Amino acid sequence: MTEEQKNELFSSLIHKVSQATRSSDDPDTALQTICEVLMQEVPYYDWVGFYLTDPNADQELVLGPFAGEPTEHVRIAFGQGICGQAASRKKTFIVPDVSKETNYLACSPTVRSEIVLPMLHLGEVMGELDIDSHTVDAFSEEDRAFLLKVCYAVSRLLQRAQQARKT
Repeated sequence: MTEEQKNELFSSLIHKVSQATRSSDDPDTALQTICEVLMQEVPYYDWVGFYLTDPNADQELVLGPFAGEPTEHVRIAFGQGICGQAASRKKTFIVPDVSKETNYLACSPTVRSEIVLPMLHLGEVMGELDIDSHTVDAFSEEDRAFLLKVCYAVSRLLQRAQQARKT
């Protein structure tokens, strides 16, 4: 897929993501829709999921909506694996080849690369978007830029849901 093709695809997908986050009062429904759209539309996104922070646990992520094969990693401590590192460092991780990572938590033997983007609000991690690919070195800066927009839209949805629970 060329850079131009990616940009065209991502431009059309961000509208679908925005629509999902604006049209649903239920965050889980919106996040599930986003996971399914991303996995169906981007040929090398083979697993797409959200991990959300557990408000009842100290620095722990809990698997939320996802699309793809089930995973045994339903709870991940900050600092554990790539997902936990992204959360503890509040930093996006692009892993071109997971076989070269000593701390990678294998979800499937077919996964070759991964991108994990934390979702932040007021400097705190609300959760993260995790995407696996069966292709080595699948993720580019175009993916990162697009997925940051997805994370921003989702973080706004989660903020609205938190506010609604408080009132």
